[in-house]
Amino acid sequence: MHQHGDEVHATQTEASGGSKEGVVRWVLIIGLLLAVGFLTIIWVTGAAVQDDGPDSETSVSNTIAAEQDAQVDRGEPIAPAMEGPQPAATPGDAPAGDPVNDAQ
Repeated sequence: MHQHGDEVHATQTEASGGSKEGVVRWVLIIGLLLAVGFLTIIWVTGAAVQDDGPDSETSVSNTIAAEQDAQVDRGEPIAPAMEGPQPAATPGDAPAGDPVNDAQ
């Protein structure tokens, strides 16, 4: 840095307070290439290990067909079906706000 009268002349390196080597650019490029390379290796090895049979892809229809073939017992449903005979209503079971009075 040098001075001509009231003017101060500085180089770009002195003005920025650092060096202009382009290291960040290389770090980003190398990191990107490594990430792409690792993800490609993972993808290729996963595809090579995968079973290529007709039922290799899991889907809902394949799962249902497999359960029907194996007669898998899935247990009782969470809520009973609303089909079939309903229990007889007893007095006082009217819904709230029903104008009919069963207490007579």
